[in-house]
Amino acid sequence: MNSSGFLNRVLGRIPYRLQLAGGWIDQPFVSRHNPDPPGSMVVVQIEPNFRPMDRSGLATGTRAVAMKLWGGRLPRRAPETLVRELYRAENQGKAEPSGSQDMIGLIYPGINRLDYDFAVQGGVFPAHIESLKDARTARWLEGVLHLLPVAPRPEGYAPLGRQNLEAKWVARLGQSGRDCFEAIGRRDVAALGRALNLNMKCWETLLPDVLRHPRLQVDLPALLKAYQRRYAGAMYSGCGGGYLIVAAEEAVPGAFKVNIRIASR
Repeated sequence: MNSSGFLNRVLGRIPYRLQLAGGWIDQPFVSRHNPDPPGSMVVVQIEPNFRPMDRSGLATGTRAVAMKLWGGRLPRRAPETLVRELYRAENQGKAEPSGSQDMIGLIYPGINRLDYDFAVQGGVFPAHIESLKDARTARWLEGVLHLLPVAPRPEGYAPLGRQNLEAKWVARLGQSGRDCFEAIGRRDVAALGRALNLNMKCWETLLPDVLRHPRLQVDLPALLKAYQRRYAGAMYSGCGGGYLIVAAEEAVPGAFKVNIRIASR
């Protein structure tokens, strides 16, 4: 049995998702402040060659709901229908619902740009999805993305205590997603790194508790800046740390690689 088959047997056949630049623009409380809609973010469907940490920004919570809802594999139905079905199952009764990018990343193969506009469906679902599914681009992105385990979100941690939702920074957040997708399409690692760095500057400004919070034990800003200085760019996989995603053409010591899933099975 190859490694992919072994992990499918151990972890289940539903993929995971990696978010790149633009995350949080899928939340209506953010997108409603965007003066230049739509704002974009990028999600990549992955089949890891390791067991991802829980509470680390790879949509493991949403995936657990999907595993239970669909018996361990994605149904063969329209992806738009599956996204809404999973969104309802995940968020029923939640005061702070998960954004729809979690569901889309698990269901849509490839590298996807999600365009969110608060004027369209209240910003809950994207107004448009643009996808890259060619093998050459996927293999390139696999080669330049490096994941370093940092730490899962601690129990009791919440990222939304401080909110500075300035319109100009919300617009920059949405722009970081557009820049990221364009950089991937051009296979430009320097531009990809700049997009990841811009995303993190937006997170730090808009939602400071994403990186600085009394329950966080790791100095996330210092670690981030060290890797941003050394490589083309870097960002965290989610709020509170998780994995550090580094964009670099050279090897990054201690990092994992990911397999991008470009086709449904």
